[in-house]
Amino acid sequence: MATTTLNNDPRVLAGMKSQLGTRATRIAAGGKHLGWKAGFGAPAALQKFGLPGPLVGFMLADARVSSGDTVSISGWTKPVAEPEIAVWLGGDLADGSDRARVAAAISGIGPAIELADLNPPPEDVTAILAGNIFHRRVILGRVDNARAGARLDGLVGHVTRSGTKIAPVSGDALDANTGRLLDIVAHIASTLATCGEKLSRGDVIICGSVVPPIFLEPTDDSVAWTLDGIGEVSVRLSPT
Repeated sequence: MATTTLNNDPRVLAGMKSQLGTRATRIAAGGKHLGWKAGFGAPAALQKFGLPGPLVGFMLADARVSSGDTVSISGWTKPVAEPEIAVWLGGDLADGSDRARVAAAISGIGPAIELADLNPPPEDVTAILAGNIFHRRVILGRVDNARAGARLDGLVGHVTRSGTKIAPVSGDALDANTGRLLDIVAHIASTLATCGEKLSRGDVIICGSVVPPIFLEPTDDSVAWTLDGIGEVSVRLSPT
């Protein structure tokens, strides 16, 4: 499939229109804005769907779970945990901002875990977007202005699944599966501007899984994700 740009991809525009309509309805009913998310930004996914950058979804405050709390995945079809880097904005960000301006708007980064339910299987871009990219829950760590400008140099992360540590993730590997954080944030700003929205001070952006998504088994009871020197987030999992 040939790669398209956002402005001439009817799949993306139709999906975003539906998704943002759902978001507006939920906010009108009392939902509180939290931020945005990137999804399907891994090189294989971009190639499969012929996309110039990751898909964009929204996060509301009712999806946020405190670190260490338990989430029931009862009834989920294909639950997935994704250790991610969260970017926190300390300033508004306009479409067309260069990397220097994007970096200046980022007040810090922190660990995040997204829980998603891949139902139905991801095959259609419009449907994926209309369903808000399978988003269900998000666990966010404190930032305290850590690594303003989204600097990753020398940073090391550790994923723990059901008490067993997975190989550490460091250096360039932290954004190998997602693309550069500054580029992701700029891409989200552009996508939102096309759809009549914008990135604003206080927004949180989760930038995609730094490792291949962790497909959860009934025996999995927890996932933890640590960024050394910044913080850790964890979630307990309940099958009921």
